Amino acid sequence: MELASKLKELSQKITTLKEQIETEEATKTAFVLPFIDLLGYDIFNPTEVIPEFTADIGLKKGEKVDYAIIENKAPILIIECKHWKEDLNTHNSQLFRYFHTSKSRFALLTNGIEYKFFTDLEETNKMDEKPFLEFDITKLKEPVINEVVKFHKTKFDVNQIVNNASSLKYSKEIKKIFNSQLIEPENDFVRFFSSRVYSGRQTERVLEQFKELVSKSINQLISEKVNERLHNALNKEEEKLVEESIEHEEKNENKIVTTEEEMEAYRVVVAILRKKIPIERIAFRDTQSYFGVLLDDNNRKPLCRFHFNGKTKYLGVFDANKKEIRKKIATIDDIYKFDSKLLETINYYEEFVKEKTN
Repeated sequence: MELASKLKELSQKITTLKEQIETEEATKTAFVLPFIDLLGYDIFNPTEVIPEFTADIGLKKGEKVDYAIIENKAPILIIECKHWKEDLNTHNSQLFRYFHTSKSRFALLTNGIEYKFFTDLEETNKMDEKPFLEFDITKLKEPVINEVVKFHKTKFDVNQIVNNASSLKYSKEIKKIFNSQLIEPENDFVRFFSSRVYSGRQTERVLEQFKELVSKSINQLISEKVNERLHNALNKEEEKLVEESIEHEEKNENKIVTTEEEMEAYRVVVAILRKKIPIERIAFRDTQSYFGVLLDDNNRKPLCRFHFNGKTKYLGVFDANKKEIRKKIATIDDIYKFDSKLLETINYYEEFVKEKTN
């Protein structure tokens, strides 16, 4: 996405230059105007981007907002800028007054680093107290970039942005509330859970005991969900690597020579594993680097590997995470020393199937 790369370039520029920017005007020139430009608006065209846009407020005439982006001779976004070191929270009221006199549905308050977009969700032509979109341009994330794209000249659609603004705004507030409850849960939040698992009276003492338990349980659940997603992502990557390995092996099949020694070792492994599973479930695939024994002829279910190509022989066995551990052997008969480990590998796959079934 071209806009995404331009935003990241601006982000890097700001991080590098900000300490050299000493005035509000310099902030506008170095940070804010490049942002307007990457949204597709011609900052040198006074009919499209108007600096010092007049916004008369009641009896006060000649009040000006820093910039207004114009479409069909009407403002679609008014922008108030501050020095990059200033706290934007102290300037909402000024933009609030400008918004009321403007026909624009959107207002932006920025110091070139923090960006706060407002609209009038709660009352028509009256700017909401809280922004529906806010971000730090030096800490951009993909979801934010997707929202900024909607303000690009080629994508701008008032109704679409307003409709989306509602869910953005309230979703942000819900996340903020939920995060605060995770840190310091209130009694009502705790009572929601305790009343469903504890049948006694919901006294202050009971709620105090449940506070830590609720916070700990939810944080643990979130951690488990994150780990689960990470595990699934790693599994997909592993499957991809396995598929690539299979393709590579197939291309080099004509270079593979299966030795009698490898087949003898395979027969020993079959003799061990047949105690646990039918022989027809035990298969092998020979490769240039190792001889693999598989469950159900599935490359994702390795039972063991023989590494007999070098001077030293190794038997590769697997743990519960499919990590290969090489064991040095002197003779083929030494494989019998690892019979319990080979049988344990089958247990891993059976337990995994049970977990998925349940």
